[in-house]
Amino acid sequence: MGRSQETFNKRENTKKRLQKKKEKQQRREDKKQSVGDSKGKSLDDMLAYVDENGNITNTPPDPSKIKPIAQEEIIIGVPKQENNDEPDAPRTGRVAYFSQSKGYGFINDSQGGERVFFHVSDLTEPIDEEDRVEFVVISGQRGPQASSIKKLAK
Repeated sequence: MGRSQETFNKRENTKKRLQKKKEKQQRREDKKQSVGDSKGKSLDDMLAYVDENGNITNTPPDPSKIKPIAQEEIIIGVPKQENNDEPDAPRTGRVAYFSQSKGYGFINDSQGGERVFFHVSDLTEPIDEEDRVEFVVISGQRGPQASSIKKLAK
């Protein structure tokens, strides 16, 4: 009895192994066919072009639609940020944070709504938090910085 049971299990295991081999062979064949499809393409079939509108297409561009571009117009890299505001135009705002012991603070700009850093050396008179001030924005080491800070009347 034990012997027929072993042969049945052996036969089942053999069937499973053969089935796995067949599946593996079928996957190989499928893979060969999919790879073979791309190998048969010509160079023209694999090229992509960019048309005059910047869209990718498989047809070459029409030479009559090419627009000449002057070499000076081409900018490589990041252009310098130009400050459109007048450098000496005074702004107004409210002191959001100020620490006399640390020697710096921040002003909420009423025009741009941004926070501007200031150092105590840029104060023209003593100020406190929540004071309305007038200041000039300059370019500091780490970004915009307030300078020539004057207290406004409440």
